[in-house]
Amino acid sequence: MIDALLAKHPLPEAAATDDHVFATWAATVAGERLLQVRAEGLEGKALKDAGDAAAHDLLMELVARYRPEDDVLSEEGKDNPNRLLADRVWIIDPLDGTREFSEPPRDDWAVHVALWSSADNGTLVAGAVAQPVLGETFNTGAAPVVPPRSAPKVRIAVSRSRPPAFVEALAAALDAELVPMGSAGVKMMSVVRDVADAYVHAGGQYEWDSAAPVAVARAAGLFTSRVDGSELRYNQADVYLPDLIVCRPELAEDILAFIAEHGTD
Repeated sequence: MIDALLAKHPLPEAAATDDHVFATWAATVAGERLLQVRAEGLEGKALKDAGDAAAHDLLMELVARYRPEDDVLSEEGKDNPNRLLADRVWIIDPLDGTREFSEPPRDDWAVHVALWSSADNGTLVAGAVAQPVLGETFNTGAAPVVPPRSAPKVRIAVSRSRPPAFVEALAAALDAELVPMGSAGVKMMSVVRDVADAYVHAGGQYEWDSAAPVAVARAAGLFTSRVDGSELRYNQADVYLPDLIVCRPELAEDILAFIAEHGTD
């Protein structure tokens, strides 16, 4: 199955040495694999499990083939503490938004592929977020240009099922509207796409939920931080990274001030 998919989507020549190209290609191919799984007639939990496994297995195989010296941190894999000593670690979420993936024809699910490097005290150096149903892979190699804000009101992306109370209070303070959607990566890319203007989260996430989208958002010139304004750090011993802000730069000061005064409880 993997070889057939790679025959249709061969490794771009530049991907041999360019991590941006490799991340973009890997996320895109994994997205194609997920579209195949979605068309196999499975439903519910069976579809979720098949999607998680298929995308994880594919991405692990691609890194093993084409970046064999690198380590991997994947949501669907067992964490190897050796990554803490590695110079390069791929941080992947093979299927972000599993619930949405299992509800065709929803498009608000994604594939995350990011590369962390030990250079410069440890930072994200490449990333890609594929939204397969849209036919788009947002990436750091061809950094997106964020369009001018098109809506009269500030828009804040929130979970479609459980928007946190503090975000509702933040929206009231900013005279903003809430825009419900699925996966964390999709919410962050919604700011890149001018579908939303901010994503503010404090309900619990892990490094793979945000690494690739944060890399792309940074490349696009958006503001990114923890909710206390500190830097988002990756490839840590504890991969729990429960909160973040991704927003248009002009909104950052007001959002941080609101959280500093009111908290996120």
